[in-house]
Amino acid sequence: PLPTQGSLLYLDTLHAAFPQALAPRGTALLSWAPGHPCAPAGWPLPTLYCTPSEAGALPSRAAALRVQLLFALRARALRVLEAGLAAELHDALAALHTGWPGLAQDLALGRLSPQPGLPEDVRGRLQALLAPDTVRAAELQAECARGFEGIVQRLWPQLEVLVVGTAHGAEQLYCDALRQADCKGLPFYCPFYQAAGALLGVNLWPEEPVPRFLLCPDWAFCEFLPCPAKEEPRTVLLGELWEGREYELVLTARPGEYRCRAGEVLRVAGFHKQCPVVEHVRRESQALSVRGESITEERFCRSLCRAVGMWPGARLVDYICVESALLGASSGASAPHYEVFVELRGLRDLSEGQRYKLDQCLQEDFPIYKSFRFKGSIGPLRLHLVGAGAFARLREALGSPLPMPRVLREERLLQLIQSTVVS
Repeated sequence: PLPTQGSLLYLDTLHAAFPQALAPRGTALLSWAPGHPCAPAGWPLPTLYCTPSEAGALPSRAAALRVQLLFALRARALRVLEAGLAAELHDALAALHTGWPGLAQDLALGRLSPQPGLPEDVRGRLQALLAPDTVRAAELQAECARGFEGIVQRLWPQLEVLVVGTAHGAEQLYCDALRQADCKGLPFYCPFYQAAGALLGVNLWPEEPVPRFLLCPDWAFCEFLPCPAKEEPRTVLLGELWEGREYELVLTARPGEYRCRAGEVLRVAGFHKQCPVVEHVRRESQALSVRGESITEERFCRSLCRAVGMWPGARLVDYICVESALLGASSGASAPHYEVFVELRGLRDLSEGQRYKLDQCLQEDFPIYKSFRFKGSIGPLRLHLVGAGAFARLREALGSPLPMPRVLREERLLQLIQSTVVS
């Protein structure tokens, strides 16, 4: 649970930037939290949300997002659309793209259609909260028939802001994609910075495009290792940070818990009333290293985005990179290499020359990778295109509301990839 101070700071900041944002029943929630029916941001005020808390705790992620979307569509006067992850907002809107006729019918009849992952007893309780609304159903049909660019603001004309729980790392892909299409013209606000399950900071600047977080001293005990690390690293405390420098986070969430390196690297962007304000830079814990080259998730993502820019008409939806050693015999007998699974829009296939662009970008961006490729100790990268919705199915299979890692290190995740993404 969030510290009360954090919740109040969030609500005050949201109200100051968007004066109508705290209107009663003016916030809709799109977030899957099985077994934990509460909001990921702010204070779970029953009068703030138009979404039944029970809807987010369903055993199926897809069912939870569809039910929450239906309740959001009922409320034309929404001010805030809130999602635990940008990927959840993306997947809910993807369900709108494909399923809007059924959603419009449910709105018109005031019913909740049966679906996998929605127990009948829960469906009955949620359906009792619905009433027929033919006017709203007709409006939904008319707007979706026009296409989906800017659909969010067309469906909810009074919407002021989109609140997402995480907007850095690969989640930034979804924020950028939504800004360019469905959510065009609306600001994104990421209110909190959390690491290793602890709340560490709050974003007091909701209208700025790059999230910055004020680190609050009494929420968790934080120490910092200057980057790059020295041979004998020594941690520093909040009062010893320097503006413009990067630090790796060392966290002790509560008294008596283990002290650990969280694997998060932060940059000090400035100070607010003597407290440091930080930006998230990268996660050191997620890195590719088949030969010790250590390419972080964020830097790999930048190279991938640059390569996608060379594929005319393509837009990157999501990706996962696997070190070939994890695949075992199925990766072949070549030198250790990267296996990359990519979901694209706007392009169905790639030529061999286009596929090679990613390996070429990695060589240009990382001299050590280029050196290993030249020597033959790292083999050519292998790129696999996957079908639409593959990563949504993977998130469902993972069974976790947390952000999905894009660099895989666990056998279980690999098995899920092979059963959901590749098949």
